[in-house]
Amino acid sequence: MGGGWMEEEKRWPPWLKPLLSTRFFVQCKVHAESHKSECNMYCLDCMNGALCSLCLASYHRDHRAIQIRRSSYHDVIRVSEIQKVLDITGVQTYIINSARVVFLNERPQPRPGKGVTNTCEVCERSLLDSFRFCSLGCKIAGTSNGHEKKRKKKKNWDKPMTAASDSDESYTSTSRGSEKSSVVQSFTPSTPTAAGFRSAKRRKGIPRRAPFGSLTLEF
Repeated sequence: MGGGWMEEEKRWPPWLKPLLSTRFFVQCKVHAESHKSECNMYCLDCMNGALCSLCLASYHRDHRAIQIRRSSYHDVIRVSEIQKVLDITGVQTYIINSARVVFLNERPQPRPGKGVTNTCEVCERSLLDSFRFCSLGCKIAGTSNGHEKKRKKKKNWDKPMTAASDSDESYTSTSRGSEKSSVVQSFTPSTPTAAGFRSAKRRKGIPRRAPFGSLTLEF
């Protein structure tokens, strides 16, 4: 168990999870009076939270840093910056303000749109067919050992259920068809022969009352 946890931690750089949980676009407490006090920078070496541009220039001059941007109240980062330090294969990219970006965290949808054939493996957001995840956060969650096992188990569980359903439906349809055929065959009158017809015609005459007061039957 401990070995699996260590393997999960080594899969990603140490700064990634802290980055995804950081709150950006707040006012810097050190440079609150400056017009550049918005915290939209992150130092990959120090991992000490969101920084403003003045903090970055003063204390992190030679460090690796990235800039976070915003789109519809969600944090994004340019592909040109993040792909230098992280493998983003499988994460859908978007073009915003002429720049290609990826989202940091998931953005669930109430329901997939009509005609959607591919969705994020974690939050089920609509995606293009060539991608698996909608954000960096979903890639971390979706490639973890626990999530992969659940996904494989669900996939294997669905197959026999579908096959059984198809088989039952086929059996039911065949059974119903046989029953219907049997019923139709039972209620289909046979064509009388000429001799039988003449015999029936001769028997038709004056009704006779059967003994013991039975009902009168006409042939």
